[in-house]
Amino acid sequence: MVRADHPLSLTSRYACLRVDDIAAWMLANRLQLNTAKTDLLWCATSRRPHQLPTSALMIGCDLVSPSTSVRDLGIYFDVDLSMRCNVQKTVASCFAVLCQLHSIRRSVLASVYQMLVVALVLSRLDYGNAVLTGLPGYLYNHLQSVLNVAARSIVGLRRSDHIDTLASFHWLKARECVQFKLATVIYRSLDGTAPSYLAADLRRLADVPSRRRLHSSLTHQLDVCQSQCATVGE
Repeated sequence: MVRADHPLSLTSRYACLRVDDIAAWMLANRLQLNTAKTDLLWCATSRRPHQLPTSALMIGCDLVSPSTSVRDLGIYFDVDLSMRCNVQKTVASCFAVLCQLHSIRRSVLASVYQMLVVALVLSRLDYGNAVLTGLPGYLYNHLQSVLNVAARSIVGLRRSDHIDTLASFHWLKARECVQFKLATVIYRSLDGTAPSYLAADLRRLADVPSRRRLHSSLTHQLDVCQSQCATVGE
């Protein structure tokens, strides 16, 4: 991520140097950088989109124009890192699958239909949802609407009917699913079963020299690093 208030010439030159380093490393490992399938994303706060560069950047032999959102491992990132595009894409794909499943709802058993909804719809909501921590409420409501429609579809309720069967299905709400995934990642990092690049950034308060004499050092709380950019860093 590059701040939008950096000089354009410096940021473009730095980006080209980093791409050249990646291409050299891939060439040394018998790999090839596919510049034709490379996306470019400049990041800034939601108040500074007009300061983002709009000119194309030469990467290898191809000119790559900046995009408003890019996809990496199935997760979409916006220029302001709001994850709005990822939520919209996820909700749209979930509703598309629900429409397809609705056509066979009366042809299969209720238990089988519920298994299909969990496998084909809820799995899309759970994929990579740890990056959705701290979303505004209206984005969580979009994700929650998928759960509500899925539950109504299983029990055969209409859209106007009140839904209160999430607990009976042992489903968490959208915000709770994100919190549960984040807690699972942190637990695995502390337990040593997560990748080392995740566990390396976690520190207990008892391991911080300036906090060892405080009562909080006797708990299992973690040290939260302060970010320099309050608008997007946190």
